Amino acid sequence: MLYLRLSHFFSYRVSRGLAMALSVVFHPLLVPSYLYYIVCYQLPGLVLRPLLPERWFVLATVLLFTFVLPTISSVVLLRFGLLDSLEMSVRRQRAWPLLLATSSFTIAAVLLNRPQFFDPLLGQLMVGMALAVGLTFLITLRWKISAHGVGVGGALGLSVLLHLSSPDRPSALWWLVGAVLVAGAVLSARLALNAHTVAQVWAGLGLGLGLVLGLGAGLAAG
Repeated sequence: MLYLRLSHFFSYRVSRGLAMALSVVFHPLLVPSYLYYIVCYQLPGLVLRPLLPERWFVLATVLLFTFVLPTISSVVLLRFGLLDSLEMSVRRQRAWPLLLATSSFTIAAVLLNRPQFFDPLLGQLMVGMALAVGLTFLITLRWKISAHGVGVGGALGLSVLLHLSSPDRPSALWWLVGAVLVAGAVLSARLALNAHTVAQVWAGLGLGLGLVLGLGAGLAAG
């Protein structure tokens, strides 16, 4: 309840310009690149393969398949009149971009799931992201769930897992605190812009958070 009250509080006090900036900076297609940067460069010892000098390839792959290609696909759809705008405020117009994004994320997951080249965590992360985008696509066919909420929810879930798996690593705790603050800010921004209802942003957050925590628990049990 406290979190919900904070969301309402900020949604009425965040300017439209700031809310739009938060929505752009933490767009669901950009969140994967942020997370891979943190995992590869900000948490020493978490990833063993590839070595530090070669990790640019991982980031380039993630950026290409989770941001560049999905963005180009949306621009093409806009060009052919299948979208009114890149904001995709109409639920029905989100189906094709999300379907194409799911395909692109899936290709990235296949490329990164090569244990001889990449640490298993890198592949597992992308599998989770592809599942999140795919579920968002399926839900969007009937209901306008918040993709921003899914993105920050997944980031929050990953931060929780990293902190629990490395309680002696102070940086993991700070990234968790940062993820909580970002999630609150982004949800508030989406409410301030009237892009979603409270139920839609909470559903998105719950989907992203629950999916990551569920996958993490499954991998730990296996």
